This record gives sequence, structure tokens and C-alpha cells, in this order.
Amino acid sequence: MTGAPRAEAPRVDTAQLMELFSVSLGIYYGDFTVAAASENLTASQGKALTVLRRGPAAMRALAETMTCDASNMTGIIDRLEKRGLVRREASASDRRVKNVILTDEGERVTDAIRAKMRTTQEGLDRLSDQDRDSLYALLERVFASQPAT
Repeated sequence: MTGAPRAEAPRVDTAQLMELFSVSLGIYYGDFTVAAASENLTASQGKALTVLRRGPAAMRALAETMTCDASNMTGIIDRLEKRGLVRREASASDRRVKNVILTDEGERVTDAIRAKMRTTQEGLDRLSDQDRDSLYALLERVFASQPAT
């Protein structure tokens, strides 16, 4: 069979990927902010709960992960603690260090925030299992393997 050579799809460059990440993260962040607000939380408070869902963290490490000043982190944790969503506990290895731990209620609220992120959920639900696996692997390669800053 003869015919015109098949044209290759244009390659996506780094700038295009960065633009799509920017748009995607904007949509995700907006979705997250609305869901957190539905639980009477600021986006920063919701983000702190999400980080703590991975496990307890020292206040300093939490501030670094969230890229905020330690004094600001103290205020965020104070408000979450007052609502019974987190608790502080002295570190077993260094009593001067306070670890922040998600309470059962904090876990429930974190799960409720994720469940209310309809735009994000619907977008991810449109993916096949294979596409979801591929996206996970790609995001892990791009972001999870990055050295701590």
C-alpha cells in the first residue's frame, strides 16, 4: 500500500508541560480550597491535615514541607488542635521537639475533603486503570524522587 508518509505527532516541550501543570494545579487547588472551606478550614489548615495524613511530623518539618514560616505553622496547628483535629506530642527521642499527630477526627475531616473534591475525582475517574497506573508512575518519577530542598 502506498500513500503519503504518516506525520508524527508534534513533541511536547518542557514549557508546554509546565503550562499544563500550572493549569492542572490551579484547578486542583481551587477544588481543594472549596472542599476545605466546606469543612470550615482554610486551604493552609487543610494542607496541614493532608500532610499529616501521611504520618506524624515535627513542627519544623511540617513548616518546611508546607514552605511556610514556623511561626505561621504554629498558628495553623493551634487552630487545628483547638478543633480536635490534631494533637501535639513530645518526641520520644528529643523532648524539645513537638510532633503533630492527626486525630481520628482529623482523619475523618481529611477524608471528607478529598471526597468533596468533585472536579479532581471526576477527572481521575475518567482514566482507565492502566492510565491511572501510568500517571502515578510518571508523577512519582517527576516529583517524589526529588531531593529535599
